[in-house]
Amino acid sequence: MSHQSSAPVPRPSSAVVPVVPVRAYEPPYYAVVFTSVKTESADGGSDAYGETAERMEERVKGIPGFLGMDIAGSPGGLTVTVGYFRDADALEAWRSDAEHRAAQKRGRAEWYERYTLHVAKVERSYGFERGEQDEHGKSIEPGAGAGAGAEAEG
Repeated sequence: MSHQSSAPVPRPSSAVVPVVPVRAYEPPYYAVVFTSVKTESADGGSDAYGETAERMEERVKGIPGFLGMDIAGSPGGLTVTVGYFRDADALEAWRSDAEHRAAQKRGRAEWYERYTLHVAKVERSYGFERGEQDEHGKSIEPGAGAGAGAEAEG
C-alpha cells in the first residue's frame, strides 16, 4: 500500500472466519487507508483479481514491520482496506515491492473504477473486547485507558 497504490484487496472467502480487528499497537505507527470501487469485471468474480489479491496479502505479510490489515465492504461496492505498518521503512518496502507495483499497474488498467489512498501516523491506539478483565479480575469498560493505554507490540 503506497501513496500510488491500487493493489487489489483480498476478497472474502467462503470459509467462516471469525471477525477480529487488528489489535491496538503501541504508537506511533502508520495506517494506510485504501478505499476503492472495483470495475464490474473485478467485482464479478474475476479469477485474476482474486488470485492477485491473495498473492498481495501473502507478500505484504512478509514485509518486516507489517502489523496487519482490516478489510470491510459495503453492499454498494465500496471496499475499505486499512493496512498497519510499524514505521516508514516498512511502508517504503511495501510501496517498492516489484510484484506490488505490477499489481498496482494492472489494478489501474483493469480492476478499479476509482480509489483513494491515505497514509496517517497513528498517535493514539487502544482496544476493547467484551469479557476482558484487568489484573484485579474486574471487567474492562469500553474506552478505559483511552489515552496512551495501548497494548505493547508482541
